[in-house]
Amino acid sequence: MDLLTPFQFPFMQNAFLICTLVAVPTALMSCFLVLRGWALMGDAVSHAVLPGIVLAYIAGLPLLLGAFASGMICALATGYLADNSRVKRDTVMGVIFSGMFAFGIVLYAAVDTDVHLDHILFGNILGVSPMDLLTTTAISLTVSTALLLLWKDLLLLSFDPAQAQASGLRVSLLHYGLLAGLALTIIGTLTAAGLILAIGLLIAPGAIAFLTARRFGAMLAVAVAVNLATMLGGTYLSFWLDSAPAPTIILLQTALFVVVFLRRLTLNRLAQSGQNEPG
Repeated sequence: MDLLTPFQFPFMQNAFLICTLVAVPTALMSCFLVLRGWALMGDAVSHAVLPGIVLAYIAGLPLLLGAFASGMICALATGYLADNSRVKRDTVMGVIFSGMFAFGIVLYAAVDTDVHLDHILFGNILGVSPMDLLTTTAISLTVSTALLLLWKDLLLLSFDPAQAQASGLRVSLLHYGLLAGLALTIIGTLTAAGLILAIGLLIAPGAIAFLTARRFGAMLAVAVAVNLATMLGGTYLSFWLDSAPAPTIILLQTALFVVVFLRRLTLNRLAQSGQNEPG
């Protein structure tokens, strides 16, 4: 068995390339989502882009434009309803994203289209086109650069919004900029992971890094390393296992999270037992 066989096929080369492009912005974004408790927000936006994709197809507009508009509508509507009602934010998000996702399914069923729903929901990483690579590259560079330049401001906003505002930061601009970055990141992962599995890439790397790193700068680095390793490794394994790449990637990340969690739990128990021993 030649272990380098997967690298000889152009479709696998493109798959590895788009994994590398997607891994960085999703990993960086996941750290902020984990710190801010926005995991469900990522889930909501990823599901809510479906009606925008279908409507953009009907109108003859770029699908990514419709996806971005739909994702931002979901994020803004969630914030407005949560701030102007007694219903908790997570409840509002659940209602909005499930409603928008259902609306997208109904629209898709009513429209005669050559766009496969499976590719939208679960990605088509082995069928990446040059345009997909170009679009993902642009999104990856934009989101990654913005997060790396503003990570200290976003970190302060995540831990202490009042202090961030008192420090002269444009809190509203940072807040909605982060939401826009989230929507763009999800759009960039459409080809690689699809709508449903994109949420895994936006949570697991940050969660793993949160359990292993003590400083936020280290957390960002660990998240990127984990995402790169699992995305490339999952794509490579899927070739030999004859499985879909995106679910294989998510399974690897889930398994790694369980290992890291158990390790952290064991270390905490050992530390507690050491403190309880008589001196």
